[in-house]
Amino acid sequence: MFATATRNFVEEVDPGGLLIPVRSLNDSIAPLTVVVSQKRFWFWQKPKHLPTDFTLNDILTGDTPITPVVTETDFIKYNGTYDENIQGTIDATFIHSNVNMEGKDTSKLQFSFGSLKKDEVDVRRLLQDSKNRLLDMSHCLIQQTKKKRQVFGVVKERIVTSQPCSVVEEVQQAEQCTGTLSLCGLNSSKVSLKDDGSLSKVSTEIPTNTTLAYALIDLEVKHDGRYELCLMSNKGGFEVDGPTQKSLVGVTGAPGGQNNPDVSHLTRELENVCAHFQLLAALPASSRSSLLKSITALTQDRAALSALQSLLDQMLLEKSVNVADVSEAHERSIRPVLEVLKEAERVSEAQTERSVSVLSALHLIISALDELTCDSLAALRVCSSPDVLKIMELLVQRLSGSGESPESGADEAALPEDVLSGVEHLLASSGVSLQRDGDAARSQIKQMQQAGNRPLVMCIALRGLHSLNPR
Repeated sequence: MFATATRNFVEEVDPGGLLIPVRSLNDSIAPLTVVVSQKRFWFWQKPKHLPTDFTLNDILTGDTPITPVVTETDFIKYNGTYDENIQGTIDATFIHSNVNMEGKDTSKLQFSFGSLKKDEVDVRRLLQDSKNRLLDMSHCLIQQTKKKRQVFGVVKERIVTSQPCSVVEEVQQAEQCTGTLSLCGLNSSKVSLKDDGSLSKVSTEIPTNTTLAYALIDLEVKHDGRYELCLMSNKGGFEVDGPTQKSLVGVTGAPGGQNNPDVSHLTRELENVCAHFQLLAALPASSRSSLLKSITALTQDRAALSALQSLLDQMLLEKSVNVADVSEAHERSIRPVLEVLKEAERVSEAQTERSVSVLSALHLIISALDELTCDSLAALRVCSSPDVLKIMELLVQRLSGSGESPESGADEAALPEDVLSGVEHLLASSGVSLQRDGDAARSQIKQMQQAGNRPLVMCIALRGLHSLNPR
């Protein structure tokens, strides 16, 4: 809940900026705290930041510590409410069955952060103090980080609370489904099920001087321990002998395309991962149905989704997984996905060798979902029923192709208005506009430069979910 609150806070006050949300109240973030940034599998993923128990002084040689000059200023007064209303109705008549399903989830997350302060390190003074200083290359943190080819950064700015505050989450669920057909829809409801709703409320108290977000300055480390502060970019790391080692996995996007995406770039990157979607679509219908149901449920719990993403990272890197490292509540949420994955991998190994694995294909989808903003993820849940996913796949095709398909525009017109508004909201939150003209629909990236990789991430998430559609 705290991680969701800080992530929402950063998305509101510094979208696309340098601030990094704090994930846990146990993270102790102070000026010059050393943070390890892990490079990710896919170029569109933001680095994963791991705060350490050390400061820059702890890993320097010599007995004279660097005393940072820190300026404290008022930042903003922030008290917000994040409402998430997920509501939909589906009426369908098939040859042998019919179904009527209504569902509504209401989630409210209230942030009462109050007046916030900003601590900023004087970077000019830090530059002067860093001259002729050396890192202790024998320090255990440096040795472990260097082996895994990660990046060191030190905290140069942080946003902290100036008074006791709280985060309160209220969740109410209600659903009704009647008919003769089971659907994997908004609440994964079954036939003839009624639930008048349940309300849960959780409150977290946050003490004074708690860091909510921070910004880093990366270090470029030489063999002999000399280091430079990366002032204009985040391209730090350790000096290596020979060519730089490439990522284990990744979409092969050109560096220029990452910063200035266009439709051709989007199309090219979707083609690069087409085999991942095809592999998932070839799984047995029961496996696809189970995965779609479990993953859709995970989108309601950002922390559990991130925990699954981290486990899949671990499985790709180490070919093993330790579920004991996950909290009991998250373990219950992600275990169904891991069980289906284990069975699918076993079947896949018995078949002919493929260019990609089920693990890497599932990792791609979960990584894309975890990269979505909280606002986009909430809108996505409205679009996660099999019928809506078919229509969303058409929109993805149009966005990465001609962008318009009048002959199938009636698909959008057939959607209930509340679902259609959810579709438009998802596209808008990902930098894509949906323009309707009668039965024709045109989807296009609104502003290429500002959109960044958001349209690509959304398309990968939608196309991945659609590949799990059992229909």
